[in-house]
Amino acid sequence: MITNISLFTLYVTDQDDAKKFYCDVMGFVEGTDVSMGEGFRWVTVKHPRQPELEVTLMVPGPPLNEEMAGAVRRALASGSMGGFGLTTDDCRGEYERLTELGVEFTQEPSERPYGIEAVMRDNSGNWLVLVEPREFSPADFG
Repeated sequence: MITNISLFTLYVTDQDDAKKFYCDVMGFVEGTDVSMGEGFRWVTVKHPRQPELEVTLMVPGPPLNEEMAGAVRRALASGSMGGFGLTTDDCRGEYERLTELGVEFTQEPSERPYGIEAVMRDNSGNWLVLVEPREFSPADFG
C-alpha cells in the first residue's frame, strides 16, 4: 500500500543557489547533498514540518535527453516552469517578509474562494503558489 508522497523533483538552474534560496529564504532544511559520480549530484531540501517529503533540486540533464533538458532550461529562463504550492497561516505577512528578502512576486496576495493566494518565482524561475487556505465549497466558485 502506498502511504505518502516522499519525493518531488524541481528543476533548477544551479543547485547551490537553489539550496540557499529554499533553506535561507523559504525556511526549508537541507536533506541530502551527495555526489554520485560522473558529475551527478543529488540535492534535496525538506520543510521542517513535513520532513517525509523531500524536494530534489535537479539541474536539467541526464536522465533527460538533451532535447528535453534544453526545453526545461528554456522554460526556467522564461519563468513558465511550474513548481509547487506552499501553505501559510498568514499570506499577507509572508508576502511582506519574502518581498523584503528580495523574492519576486508575480501576484500580490489576492482573495480567492479557497483562501488568500500570492504567486512568486524562486531564483530559478519556477513559480510557486503561496496560499492561506480557508474552507470552501464548489458553490463558492459560481
